[in-house]
Amino acid sequence: MVLLDPSNQESGLNALRSSADIAPVERVRGTEAANVAELLERPDVSVLFEELGAAVVEVRPEKRHALVTTAEAESSIIAAEPERMVYALPITAPQQAPTEFFPAYRSDEEVVARQSQAEAAASQGAAWDEQKWTWGLQAVRANLSGLTGRDVKIAVLDTGVDTDHPDLAGRIEATVSFVPGETVEDGNGHGTHCIGTAAGPANPQQGPRYGVACDARILAAKVLSNAGSGTDGQILAGMAWAVARGTRVISMSLGAPVRPGELFPQTYEMLAQRALERGTVIVAAAGNDSGRPPRIEPVSRPANCPSILAVAALDKALTPSFFSNGGINGQGGEVNIAAPGRDVRSAAPGGGYQNLSGTSMATPHVAGVLALLAQANPNASAADHMASLLSGAFPLTQPVRDVGSGLLQAP
Repeated sequence: MVLLDPSNQESGLNALRSSADIAPVERVRGTEAANVAELLERPDVSVLFEELGAAVVEVRPEKRHALVTTAEAESSIIAAEPERMVYALPITAPQQAPTEFFPAYRSDEEVVARQSQAEAAASQGAAWDEQKWTWGLQAVRANLSGLTGRDVKIAVLDTGVDTDHPDLAGRIEATVSFVPGETVEDGNGHGTHCIGTAAGPANPQQGPRYGVACDARILAAKVLSNAGSGTDGQILAGMAWAVARGTRVISMSLGAPVRPGELFPQTYEMLAQRALERGTVIVAAAGNDSGRPPRIEPVSRPANCPSILAVAALDKALTPSFFSNGGINGQGGEVNIAAPGRDVRSAAPGGGYQNLSGTSMATPHVAGVLALLAQANPNASAADHMASLLSGAFPLTQPVRDVGSGLLQAP
């Protein structure tokens, strides 16, 4: 993966052609989808995503050192990193609730209602009544919000979507598959579940309601195969496609483990910064590699990038799930916020429903709430939405390492 100076992309490519003999470059605009999956698979083609200034270059093994040397010397090349595999991240409450932070625009009646529900949640632990709303929607107070995410675009980069699911079919604005040989149809279930949590309908075919932003516009990019794996190149393609289509939120319930002390990937970090400048917030799963209480693993990549929101998972007792990774690495390795991620009900391929667990399930809760914030403040910047999200979290008694700013809250 190579990140180029957006204003001087050709100089960087020319330097790589000259020194590393990279494969011929095919240029792709962000909204284009045709043949991108096949291009990424070909060993004789490099792919440049022009609008983001990012490329996946093919280079012979004996030329890799030359590529690295050139990247270090050439000012128009900002970063160069090996392409890696990424994976879907599923997993096959305090005794006394802290005082909640309430933004000033909430009415006194709403403050009382939310405080009462917070106290009830803390006292009942896992005993949630899910006849009308999933426990996750209740925990993040989506059931008390008058916002629906109307006309806000949410892009979910995952294993695709069941385009015929009765709860989603009329809500999907655009789809694309960047997985060679596979359509956008979800043969895994992970993507459909995440899309349902972020933007499922107000009145599903079967209760309870499970979608946060019930009127948001859904963009589904298949970047992971039906087996649940994909490449960095496929993720970059999905990001470029989503940003070019004007999405306000990109939800990525995917990632790869990192070692203690490992730095965040520069390419993803710079792309996330460029996305923020264009009005798009990226959220990603913190990862499920831990075995709490004794073993806590670091936040996965690309969630470990400073400009990407890393989401941890909570159980029904509002405590960190045993598998949820923690902020034990340095800059960028922090958990930013926590959301429901255990036994989460949402849509499943075939028109049905299923319960899944993982930081993957927590992440689309955050994406949905960001859509609500974007609806409430359409002229605010992406950075402003991120700040509002974090400042409005419900404080938890667990370490910041595990829950960041606290429990996600809907405006």
